[in-house]
Amino acid sequence: MDLKVEPEDVDASRPPPLEVFAHTSSLHGIAHIFTYERGCIKRCLWLLVFLGSLAFLFFVCVDRIQFYLEYPHVTKVDEVATPVMAFPAVTFCNLNAFRFSRVTRNDLYHAGELLALLNQRYEIRDIHLVEESVLESLKVKADFHNFKPRPFNMREFYDRTGHDIKDMLLSCHFHGTECRAEDFKVVFTRYGKCYTFNAAEDGRPPLNYTKGGMGNGLELMLDIQQDEYLPIWGETDETSFEAGIKVQIHSQEEPSFIDQLGFGVAPGFQTFVSCQEQRLIYLPPPWGDCKVTAMDSDFFDSYSITACRIDCETRYLVDNCNCRMVHMPGDAPYCTPELYKECADPALDFLVEKDNDYCVCETPCNMTRYSKELSFVKIPSKASAKYLAKKYNKSEQYIKDNILVLDIFFEALNYETIEQKKAYEVAGLLGDIGGHMGLFIGASILTILELFDYLYEVIKHKLCRCSSRKHQHGNNNQGTVLSLDDVKCHVSNFH
Repeated sequence: MDLKVEPEDVDASRPPPLEVFAHTSSLHGIAHIFTYERGCIKRCLWLLVFLGSLAFLFFVCVDRIQFYLEYPHVTKVDEVATPVMAFPAVTFCNLNAFRFSRVTRNDLYHAGELLALLNQRYEIRDIHLVEESVLESLKVKADFHNFKPRPFNMREFYDRTGHDIKDMLLSCHFHGTECRAEDFKVVFTRYGKCYTFNAAEDGRPPLNYTKGGMGNGLELMLDIQQDEYLPIWGETDETSFEAGIKVQIHSQEEPSFIDQLGFGVAPGFQTFVSCQEQRLIYLPPPWGDCKVTAMDSDFFDSYSITACRIDCETRYLVDNCNCRMVHMPGDAPYCTPELYKECADPALDFLVEKDNDYCVCETPCNMTRYSKELSFVKIPSKASAKYLAKKYNKSEQYIKDNILVLDIFFEALNYETIEQKKAYEVAGLLGDIGGHMGLFIGASILTILELFDYLYEVIKHKLCRCSSRKHQHGNNNQGTVLSLDDVKCHVSNFH
């Protein structure tokens, strides 16, 4: 049996006229445009108003999309109270890297020029500036007659001649409990041999503190041993004009970078350091510029700006000088005193001060830092000078010139969080666009679906009419055999 489809059947199921759709649609305004009940002038006015609203809606939508693509963010600051907090690592270095009494003849032979004590001919330079007491000792050490130099290693030199914590540490208390020299870990920085309290290595957790305020943190009394300072007759990177110590407060996850991030503590003063822990959370791109990828380093497991910087400086020196300084990680050979003076020191100074392109270290997405407020009081007082001199078997002048007290504590058991948050997300963008659509043209998502549905019906009707006309022209008065698509078209129109 042949199935015939007459053109009248197809046309009978055509989509509703535009006027009918305009009156049934939820889109505001078009019912007043596509109607024959109003005059032409009123319809034109409604058309102008509708097109103006549509244009303004388009402008607002473009503005909102551009704002979203700027990926704005806001910063949230909050304080969080906690009953227990982890105490940070505290690293300090004597500003004098080498004890003069520990410098041997072999040391002077190899490193005398580096320390600005000898000239290129192994002679005492600027002898007229040398004090008599120092000159006698220096003449003995600088006598290289019949001297056979032995192997020399800069790491061993720094370690042997650096100030010993057992000699420097006069008193130590943490959270009311006495601490000892064994509680300090030896670390090497650009200042030489330094010490870190609460390093939390070898699987040991960091020390906790449960009470804020002065006297509940770390209190150190140190002897900086100025009588051991190297005599200064020239300016080098290994000698210092200052007396005192350099201190850095940092988390256990990041290495010390004390030459750039430390603060100074002078003898003759008790320095109070009031701290507050700050936990910073940054957004990754495109909202921010923090580093989200893992640390690509042979020396450090966790990423931090200091780890990145030390890693970069190490690679820079190994590439340019074929050696590394004593504070740098890795297995490259240590620089000799000659390489320190001719290559390593100038290269590192250039990298730190002038080359901002080679070592570019991004901010980590999560980091911890410690804000500090410093205050000072004079030490010793006139009343305590004699007592301290007698206690430590030193003169009162020695006590005034060499003793310092460092008191690091936290104001309260709380920490500050500084967190970047997205200021404008997809939900906000859709809400703004939807709100303006409703305000200007009275449209919603369902209205858009109505438009698409009407367009679909119009296109489908036109396609079915074209198909029906082809079959009508090919009719041989015995009926037309419809294809599967034609049957579908007929059935859909019938419904």
